[in-house]
Amino acid sequence: MKALFDLDRSIILTTLTACGMLLAILARWPLQGDAAGLASAVGLALVYLAAGLPAGCRAALTLWEERILDIDLLMVVAAAAAAAVGAPFEGAVLLTLFSISTTLEERALGRARRAIEALMALRPETALRKSSDGSVSEVPAADLRVDDIVVLRPGARVPADGVIVSGRSSLDEANITGESMPVAKERGARIFEATVNMDGVLEAAVTKTIAESTVARMIVLVTEAQAAKSPSERFSVWFGQRYTVAVIMGAILAFVAFYWLRGDWEEALYRSATLLVAASPCAIVISVPSAILSALSAAARGGVLFKGGAALETLAAVDIFAFDKTGTLTTGKASVTQVVALDGDEQTFLSQLAGLEAQSEHHSAAAIRQEAAMRGLASVEVSDVATRPSAGIVGSDGEGLLWAGNPRLAAQMGASIDHPELLALAADAQTVIYAGRDSRVLGAVTVADTVRATSKPALATLREGGVVKIVMMTGDRLPVALRIGGELGLKPEHIHADMLPEDKVRMAGMLATDGKVAFVGDGVNDAAALARADVGIAMGAAGSDVALQAADVALLSEDMGRLAGAHRLARRTAAIIRQNLTFAMVAMVILVIGSLFFELPLPLAVIGHEGGTVLVVLNGLRLLNDPIRAKEQRRPSTSHTSNMRGMVRSAQRQTYRRKVARRAAQ
Repeated sequence: MKALFDLDRSIILTTLTACGMLLAILARWPLQGDAAGLASAVGLALVYLAAGLPAGCRAALTLWEERILDIDLLMVVAAAAAAAVGAPFEGAVLLTLFSISTTLEERALGRARRAIEALMALRPETALRKSSDGSVSEVPAADLRVDDIVVLRPGARVPADGVIVSGRSSLDEANITGESMPVAKERGARIFEATVNMDGVLEAAVTKTIAESTVARMIVLVTEAQAAKSPSERFSVWFGQRYTVAVIMGAILAFVAFYWLRGDWEEALYRSATLLVAASPCAIVISVPSAILSALSAAARGGVLFKGGAALETLAAVDIFAFDKTGTLTTGKASVTQVVALDGDEQTFLSQLAGLEAQSEHHSAAAIRQEAAMRGLASVEVSDVATRPSAGIVGSDGEGLLWAGNPRLAAQMGASIDHPELLALAADAQTVIYAGRDSRVLGAVTVADTVRATSKPALATLREGGVVKIVMMTGDRLPVALRIGGELGLKPEHIHADMLPEDKVRMAGMLATDGKVAFVGDGVNDAAALARADVGIAMGAAGSDVALQAADVALLSEDMGRLAGAHRLARRTAAIIRQNLTFAMVAMVILVIGSLFFELPLPLAVIGHEGGTVLVVLNGLRLLNDPIRAKEQRRPSTSHTSNMRGMVRSAQRQTYRRKVARRAAQ
């Protein structure tokens, strides 16, 4: 709200400044006599008061509180110097253009900062909560608690993160994940706050309050990203502060030199004021943040959240990508292909295994539970369940210690997997999960994962974008890794299997000796590697708290194309920053040379300076329209919700959607 008030005040002051400048111009040409003199005095006074006084106050406050000489001070001093030598009109031109350019910059950069307001506007204010007696009442969304049951009717926005407990529908998740197509969901599927229920009636159990929801995390990430400065931004601020001091000292020296050469203090003061304007680093200082903020907002609309400009700049320099396999390059939705019980009782074996895996969030655990459910088997109750990273899971069923995992866990339990039937499973290029009790193997199951449809095209796009090496790391067996890697077109030497979390960290460190490394993962096992890489990228972060905390970049969608799009955006941002800095420095050098050696008029210096500043801002703002995802086929407009395209559009239509939801609830 304060920023909005400041922007409105800036617009009012700029309007008054422009009116005063127009009045001063009329006094120089159309008007004559006393009317011209009065109009000129009033107009110039209005310009100096509406533009010069606020800028002078800001500069004085900054100097007093922060001991910093900023660019506002340069402009005010130059305008005052122009007035002192009898050129108040030129000083008014400077203040007018400075006021206009500052307001344009604030409005332009405000577009990049409005992601927070858009996110806040997406959140529904109320929810339909179902009580234990079956009655439904409308309550504030902020009052929802974990395990509350909410009813979602067609057109309603989801009030909190949850899990569907009944019903089937399609949900528009464009404002969270950036997906342009509705996603079909049914019982057991996760849903996210602020997404839109398209057609069916759903009942969902709340899993997170609005303070911990996906949107809340997005707001925190965007806020932190906009507050954090990239290395280039920090340098531009550092440079701007010190260069401002140098410009003031240079202007003083120029005044002394011109006065010594010409003997005319008015001309010397005018030339030094021109030098102040010509050498001002406005364009250089604004070059980086205009591009960074625009890119961060464009990425957020596409379902990619950067934790600050530093991550964006580092990603642009990455030329080596390392990927976790399961759940990242593959769907992570495995299915059981074979079940081998060494005692021949598959049902009992699968019931025990399903009971143990009921406590696991691993991708293969879901496949085992699904297989047991399809066979109509009840899971055995297992207690004291504990996960062993990159090995498996252990628990107790009252008769002993049950365990399930890879050969590493079997070795830890002292169990032998040299049984002929088990060796036959290990020879296949599928993931094998061994299970046993204490030191005895009970059997094994094989599960198969599939490559994401978007993985191979995304890897190809990364290579086209300049990535020189793509590596896959997995804790799975080598035959499985080679099968997946082969489907993705990876070289065998770039496929690493049977890796522990510490192995991934060590590999990320080894890769870093050859260039900047980005690691892409999705789970607890990947957290250390995500933190070790130059850039950690969390895949599917809308549901992964650990990965989100460890990573520098969060992909809210599980579309690998977003990763390639984010890399392309980062590189384009780096290119635009280089363009801006080059243009700003060249323009400044030309203006300085003109003011020192060719008697450049103050109005031309003003136009060159302010025009250059506005141009670099507009060049940076081009990134706002840079799409993260590739062009996709637009879906037909089947309802009032089907045209929502991302976070900002959703925010603009918030009032309309709220009315629809309330009408549907009646």
